[in-house]
Amino acid sequence: MGAGITAIVVTFNRKSLLQNCLHALATQTSKPDQILIVDNASTDGTLEMLTRQGWLEHEGVELRVLEQNFGGAGGFAKGLELAIDRGADWIWMMDDDAEPHPDALAELSIIADDPRNIYGSLAVNGNETAWITTLIGDEHRSVDRPEMIPARARVQSLPFLGFLIHRELVARIGLPDAGYFIAADDVEYCLRAERAGAHIIIAGRSRIEHPKSERYVARLPGRSLICLRLPPWKRYYDTRNRLLIARKYYGAGLLTQTIPGSFVRLFAALRYEPNRLSQTWAFMTGMIDGLLGFKGNRHARWHIPREQSDAVDKR
Repeated sequence: MGAGITAIVVTFNRKSLLQNCLHALATQTSKPDQILIVDNASTDGTLEMLTRQGWLEHEGVELRVLEQNFGGAGGFAKGLELAIDRGADWIWMMDDDAEPHPDALAELSIIADDPRNIYGSLAVNGNETAWITTLIGDEHRSVDRPEMIPARARVQSLPFLGFLIHRELVARIGLPDAGYFIAADDVEYCLRAERAGAHIIIAGRSRIEHPKSERYVARLPGRSLICLRLPPWKRYYDTRNRLLIARKYYGAGLLTQTIPGSFVRLFAALRYEPNRLSQTWAFMTGMIDGLLGFKGNRHARWHIPREQSDAVDKR
């Protein structure tokens, strides 16, 4: 991998997590050339923390404060555009709750040998993966243990957690779709890259510490689905954005797989999660907007509150 590596960190109202992420980036054995912090209009004193701790005086550290909260999708789109304008060749993207292991970028650099592909670090939580990882190729399977993931492997998709892309590929496929706001923006970006001929490759030895997703399995006769435990406002985006992706990429699969699968996830949420009425409302409004193709920050328009417990969680 050549020179010109910019790390992008998107943040919103999580200054303590951001501090940990920046420390992890600054102590990499192979450091990025630039660190770009994209702040989604935080109100928790993020700017004051960065100023007080001297981060903005570090060479190669830049802060871009957005005029409003554009969500993770908008933050990554704006950050990627700015990094390329600043001359970055490779861009390494992550949320503020990511803590790269000291050798994460060094290990990722070993396998990132083709600017036509996307590469990514492995998000872990201790001895488990933070997300289910689906390997493809000769051994198509989903795994949740880090030791089961090779040093280099093709995967179905990668989250924006140690996501590495070259400016040449961005020039071909464009920026992440800011209209997704949160949830599945990285899935859509991987699908778009694959359509352009890119391989999605994970570096099993490049690891980033990250909170584990809360998930459970919904079982049906002959089929099972991995479901995420979500508050209603996130349920809205999860439902809507799955449908947006299916409309764009899956053809008849929208009717035969995505919509039925969405109802399975709703029934599982009603069984295993609290706030049944709110979950149902979030699902139905997400279904409406997804089928009609509406994007953007829309949960408040449907009067779906953002719970206080999520007030410091941009996702």
